[in-house]
Amino acid sequence: MYIQLNGQVIYYEKTGEGSPVILAHGNMETHKIFDVLTPELSRKHTVYALDTRGHGQSSVPREYHYEDMAEDIAAFVQALELVRPAFYGFSDGGITGLIAAAKYPAMFSALAVSGANLTPSGFKLLPKLSARMAYLKKKDPLVRLMLTEPHITRSELSRITIPALILAGAKDMIRKSETMRIASSIPDAILKILPEENHFSYVVRSPKLFPLLDEFFCAHSY
Repeated sequence: MYIQLNGQVIYYEKTGEGSPVILAHGNMETHKIFDVLTPELSRKHTVYALDTRGHGQSSVPREYHYEDMAEDIAAFVQALELVRPAFYGFSDGGITGLIAAAKYPAMFSALAVSGANLTPSGFKLLPKLSARMAYLKKKDPLVRLMLTEPHITRSELSRITIPALILAGAKDMIRKSETMRIASSIPDAILKILPEENHFSYVVRSPKLFPLLDEFFCAHSY
């Protein structure tokens, strides 16, 4: 399905019945990374899996900013008249969710994010160097986004008062200290560092994410 939001055409797929859940993928990905997760969640929830602006079947903007992506989520919730959906975002999708939840504290019933960072310095050294080299070669604006944003403060995160689940892999490309900072800045957030997992391994077309989200969303869906 397609919907126009904030001057962008956004593609999404809707499946299942029950309380609403929004899924947001990471940089240079599409909603298809949730092909394993979505059917499972759809047994209890109405799942909205989006292609964020500039990804998949959604239109390409002139430039990329996480704030704009967060506004897309807010506009999506309003346009479809969703009543306090739960939200899960991976990597860039997690960043988007943090920004949206901080700006609109009553919009979601629950917030789950994995592999998110607050600033570009939240990346470990080697992934950050790899991104810089990739940008020098191709000047991809999506890579530039990762190198220059976000800039989320502890004060902003403290505005998130809904239940929050913060995930990361023990071998994530995001620094453990960064993930811990996110969790400690959100009141009563649950932090889970997953042993032996990297940034992608438990998320992309993986069955491992479902039990974590199922328990959390069922406990806190509106």
